[in-house]
Amino acid sequence: MANGRQKKSKKKIMIFSGLGVLVIALILIAILGGSKEEIVQVQTEKVVQRTITQSVTATGTLDPEFKVTITPEVAGEIVALPVKEGEFVKKGDLLVKIKQDAYLAQVEQSEAGLKSAKASLSMNKAQLDKVTSDYNRTKELHAKNLSSDADLETAKSNYLSAQGSYQAAQAQISQTEAALKVQKDQLSKTTIYSPMDGVVSQLNVQLGDRVLGSLYNQGTNMMTVSDLKSMLAVVDVDENDVVLLAVGDTARIKIDAFGDRVFRGLVYQIGNTAVSTGTGTQEQVVNFEVKLKFLDFDPGFKPGMSCNAKIETKTLDNVISVPIQSVTARNSMEMSSQQEGEGNASSSNTKKKKESSEKLKEIVFLVNNGKAKTADVETGISDDNYIQIKSGLKVGEEVITGPYRAISRDLHDGSNIRVDNKGKLFTTNK
Repeated sequence: MANGRQKKSKKKIMIFSGLGVLVIALILIAILGGSKEEIVQVQTEKVVQRTITQSVTATGTLDPEFKVTITPEVAGEIVALPVKEGEFVKKGDLLVKIKQDAYLAQVEQSEAGLKSAKASLSMNKAQLDKVTSDYNRTKELHAKNLSSDADLETAKSNYLSAQGSYQAAQAQISQTEAALKVQKDQLSKTTIYSPMDGVVSQLNVQLGDRVLGSLYNQGTNMMTVSDLKSMLAVVDVDENDVVLLAVGDTARIKIDAFGDRVFRGLVYQIGNTAVSTGTGTQEQVVNFEVKLKFLDFDPGFKPGMSCNAKIETKTLDNVISVPIQSVTARNSMEMSSQQEGEGNASSSNTKKKKESSEKLKEIVFLVNNGKAKTADVETGISDDNYIQIKSGLKVGEEVITGPYRAISRDLHDGSNIRVDNKGKLFTTNK
């Protein structure tokens, strides 16, 4: 019995000893494995000099450079509409005729009133002449003491009254003539002619419609006559980009209806007033209207066609540059924490507060004997793929260009790296 118990005890000791050794081995493996620094696989590119063209992109539509919106100055029914949408018209061609009956009646009424006023003036002139003669004769008799003072006063009063009536008749004629002039002008405005050579690009009315005049309100927008031989691309540019533009900047314009064809243009006009959408919301956008004049014209251009433009704002030749994705922003607290490792929870909270108040620095990672090395840089303009480096790099140095996660988070000064440019995660245009 005793021998059996001793055998069982030895067996248990051996089992527990083996388990202990296994646990210790696992702990050592975990410690050794955890202490081994990870090697980050990266892609690289040499620092070279190249030409960089900074550009601003914008979207918009085509619009004629010269166009006139036709609105009537008088109200009434359209009785003649000899044009159709898309039809070419010459300056002076009839566009619209509005019913004239009411305006003709007003002219005739004013003409009759003028005749009556002229007849009244003639009568008052005759009366004034008679009273003037009587007054002059009375004055002569009074001077010879052949008439009384009362007779002279009566004659003078009659003369002044007749003179006033004559002047009132003259004023009535002037007033009637002015009214007649207005009525004739209103009558002439019932017939509308084209103010320019162009195409009826938009027609909003039809024969028989009643239109409102623009004398006291906006008036009816009847049609638009446009010169389609001179078109503009009107695009919206973000408020942060519009300050980069200048009149005369070169533009490359693509029109959806023309596929991949690229048209050349120039910045023709930059708006001074912002156009805001979504005001008061998180989606608020502030743009400025910019007009681009085409250097390449196509007769197929139509008002309202969608377009997008790339406006070249600045070009620098032979500048040191690297791919845009090579540049990242870090601060010294972040970089030091990456090198030294994370501390306890309380110290990390303190570091985060300091990080938020510390200015970010632009850096790139260089390849240095199998390790990543940070370099502070000052950047300039950029195009779609490359960014100018004003200081911090020299031609021929090898910068890390990817992957994005490595540059933005994983890499720090001294990280072990392995360069693999055979299977780049992205490509850049050189």
